[in-house]
Amino acid sequence: MHPAVDQESNDEALDRAARILRPAHKVAVLTGAGISAESGLATFRGSGGLWEGHRVEDVATPRAFQCDPALVWRFYNLRRANLAKVSPNPGHHALVELEERLGANFTLVTQNVDGLHQAAGNQNVLEIHGCLQRVRCVGCERVTNRGAEALPDLPRCEACGQLLRPDVVWFEEPLPEAIWKSSVDAVQSCDCFLVVGTSAVVYPAAGLIDVARMEGADVIEVNLQPSAASARVDVLLLGPSGTTLPELIKRLG
Repeated sequence: MHPAVDQESNDEALDRAARILRPAHKVAVLTGAGISAESGLATFRGSGGLWEGHRVEDVATPRAFQCDPALVWRFYNLRRANLAKVSPNPGHHALVELEERLGANFTLVTQNVDGLHQAAGNQNVLEIHGCLQRVRCVGCERVTNRGAEALPDLPRCEACGQLLRPDVVWFEEPLPEAIWKSSVDAVQSCDCFLVVGTSAVVYPAAGLIDVARMEGADVIEVNLQPSAASARVDVLLLGPSGTTLPELIKRLG
């Protein structure tokens, strides 16, 4: 049985999490929108899941791009512009410290598309939902990194002239096969799985928690409030990741 949230102080939970994490040989981490929200990035669905009166499903599906690529690009160009205004927060930097402790035995799987983990200094990052800085040609499939460069509403490929699209995974699209396989492999082989700032309702990413449990790994969750996975984790740390993660790393000694 996992202790109820109200039966354990956060201080006790941090101590217990540190006792689990300290001897772990291999660690995998899953991050979601919560860690980026603390840097000032709005979560994807935002308030009610609307953007200029459109559901996100109307600006983030292959069908939406076929129907109105300019609208889709306006949405993503707004998100890209927002990236230039934000920086990694202490939660991101704490995960860099954890990777520095573990070296090649650390893998960070992220649902985020903002590149903040790499900006903070993480090296082994698996972006299962893609990256906003990259674009992909719908014709020749060429992928290029355009950073925070301003793009037109209908950007075109320099190589073949076809439309470019954001190199992100939209609703109704499969995850990139090789990256997903590497993510599952990392979780299957870890001793400790750290889940940070995710609602645990978006699959298949949320299923990694069950993969870790089936393989016998300890699961530590860091979240502002209990998630759909909280009843299945070993330790729940409630609070902002920007304060909780640095405190956890500090307790590792």
